[in-house]
Amino acid sequence: MQLLLVLGLLVATVAAIRGVWSPCGLSMLSSITPMTEAGRGNRFAVTARWFVVGGIVGGLTLGALAAGGAALLSLADLSDQVRWGIAAIVALATASIDLGVLGIELPIFKRQVNDAWLRRYRGWVYGAGFGWQIGFGVATYIMTAGVFLTIALAVLGASPVAAVAIGGTFGLVRGSAVYLGRSATSPAALGEVHARLDAFGPTARLAALVVQLLAAVTLAGAAWGLGPAAVLAVASAAAVAVANRSPRDAVHA
Repeated sequence: MQLLLVLGLLVATVAAIRGVWSPCGLSMLSSITPMTEAGRGNRFAVTARWFVVGGIVGGLTLGALAAGGAALLSLADLSDQVRWGIAAIVALATASIDLGVLGIELPIFKRQVNDAWLRRYRGWVYGAGFGWQIGFGVATYIMTAGVFLTIALAVLGASPVAAVAIGGTFGLVRGSAVYLGRSATSPAALGEVHARLDAFGPTARLAALVVQLLAAVTLAGAAWGLGPAAVLAVASAAAVAVANRSPRDAVHA
């Protein structure tokens, strides 16, 4: 359980960070800033706090659902090796999706939050509402299959408490991204925020792939031994090298 928890927290964190570059995430960083909130007569600090709260609750909601699966799985009393092996296979599958070799194109589930809320409701309402949808992970654009791996690791840990912790971590990181726009006090400053995000986009995309492959190698070693893990590590390194040379083609934006 400890191995799956540690990897679950790591994958959740990186997958949540990758979500910042979704159309929905980038829209949030344009819609909820000190400049835009002042224009609506709201305080950015208040709206951002509610956004983070919503993100955490969304992540905990996801974690609670995974906890139900974890509780059922615990009744099966599978050995650690079996659960590690299943998790390794899932990690390979999700990494393959990010590599674009399974015919599934990212992003998945192309849905954005309803921006009409910005005009209809108070800052704390759309802050919490948008945050929940973002923190839930699967209610808006899914930029990496690492989100699915996060859920799988939470379930395979067979611990409801660990599952909630993984979900909550995802929601916290996802919700906290709203503070990336805290310096956007003018149109020029907002442009600088997005320019920095554009520069780091390929790195975030590659990191999401690397962490899934790292999880696959680690879990393969734990389940099947050093031999299979070594073979997988070499194949993973080659995949990362290819993706790094041609990030826009090998790993979908």
